[in-house]
Amino acid sequence: MSTENGTIETDGEAAVIRFERHLPFPIETVWAAITDPAQRRAWFGETVLDTEAGTIEMLPEDPPAADDAKRMTGRILVWQPPHVFEHEWRQRIVEDGVVRYELSETPDGTLLKFTHRGLSVRNARGFIPGTHAFFDRLAAHLAGAEPPAWPERYAAVAERYPAWS
Repeated sequence: MSTENGTIETDGEAAVIRFERHLPFPIETVWAAITDPAQRRAWFGETVLDTEAGTIEMLPEDPPAADDAKRMTGRILVWQPPHVFEHEWRQRIVEDGVVRYELSETPDGTLLKFTHRGLSVRNARGFIPGTHAFFDRLAAHLAGAEPPAWPERYAAVAERYPAWS
C-alpha cells in the first residue's frame, strides 16, 4: 500500500486536504478510473456522472453510515479530459466544498494531484484518512488487484493523521 500521505493546510477554521500520488499507469487509464462510473464503483462506490448536464452524484459503499449521510452531489466545475476534473462536494454531514483531480504525465506514469477545499479543520481531520484509504483502493484497482477493504485501510492509516476531535 502507498506511503504517500496527504496533508491538511489550515487557515483559521478552514482547511484544504491535499494528496499527490504517483501512479505507474498512463494518464488515460488513471482518468478513466476516476471518471468512468463503472470503474469508480470498484474503488469508491456508485457514481452517476453526467457531463452534458454538468452534474455528479456519488454514494460510496464506505464508511459504514446511513446513505443520506454518505450521499454527495454537485455540479461539475471543470472538465478537461484527461487532465482536470473538478466538482462541488455537497454532503449533508460536512460543509459544501470543491474536489479537484489534476493529472499530469510523468516518465513512468501519471501524477495525481488531489485537493478537497471548503472543509472545517475538524472535518478535514476526519476525511483525510478516509481519502487516503480510497486512494489506496484506486491504486489497487489500477493494478488489477482486489481493492483493500475500506474500514481496515482507514484503521491502518488513521494513526498517520491528526485525531478527529
